[in-house]
Amino acid sequence: MSSKLIFLVNPISGTRGKTLIIDTITRKMKASAVDFEFLNTNAEGRFNHIEKKLIEEGIKTVGIIGGDGTVSQVTNALRHLPVDFGIIPTGSGNGLALAAGIPRDVRKALDIILSGKPSRIDAFTINGHFSCMLSGIGFDAKVAHDFAKQKKRGLWTYVKVSAANFFNANCYPFTLLIDNKEISTTAYFISIANSNQFGNNFTIAPKASLGDGLLDIVVVQKMNKLQVLLSIIYQIRYGDVQEEIFRKHGILYYQLKELCIVNNSLAPLHIDGDPYDTAEKFEIKVIPSAFSLIHPA
Repeated sequence: MSSKLIFLVNPISGTRGKTLIIDTITRKMKASAVDFEFLNTNAEGRFNHIEKKLIEEGIKTVGIIGGDGTVSQVTNALRHLPVDFGIIPTGSGNGLALAAGIPRDVRKALDIILSGKPSRIDAFTINGHFSCMLSGIGFDAKVAHDFAKQKKRGLWTYVKVSAANFFNANCYPFTLLIDNKEISTTAYFISIANSNQFGNNFTIAPKASLGDGLLDIVVVQKMNKLQVLLSIIYQIRYGDVQEEIFRKHGILYYQLKELCIVNNSLAPLHIDGDPYDTAEKFEIKVIPSAFSLIHPA
């Protein structure tokens, strides 16, 4: 680790009070004798002043205090620099942190930043937009759009919004273009994953690995609502079965480096849990070894 550690704080991420988190980190950092500083992120994603500071002061470690959206924003802006990123997960889902074995407990997460092991992990782009963990088209994106409008954040708010959308969920027609083959289907949602989960330990892509150079594509096809629930539960519990078993339960599962999804009905889109404008076509490509993340040693 360099002689100084910068913590980037999303002041509005998640539900926990940032003052208590910052106080906890401050006490532990003073005890560690490592120089440190807190800086706020901003909704516009402007990091020029932070980039300049990292270069001028030779800082090699950046701690991100926030959720998946904050992690995505920061790593995309600063990943071209020779820095290692650590995460203090304070978002609503924290999918990337949990997939990497980083706990929600502030003290334990900070221990990993101070003594963990950095390694390169993948990311991907969807129509040129960076995603560090998971993007989705359809039902889960509709939930993300509605969740973003809520005054109160957190897991239970997300559960309520998901339940309300589930009973009114629409199916969307999609065409997947994979290796010059067209696969047409009607689905509730498509997940494009580098991480194995949505967040909150809700696994959606059990085979996914953060650093295998592949994306995991999960397509939950049209079926009755009860079968949707059963199929998702099956997906979560039995991730290592054969592809034909997935198909039997209404789930298509692919591992690949790139694909195109035609979205003529303009199903909604989310990127790392944040709502984005949709499009009629999505070009998706993996970014191997996109940035360095500090894992548990």
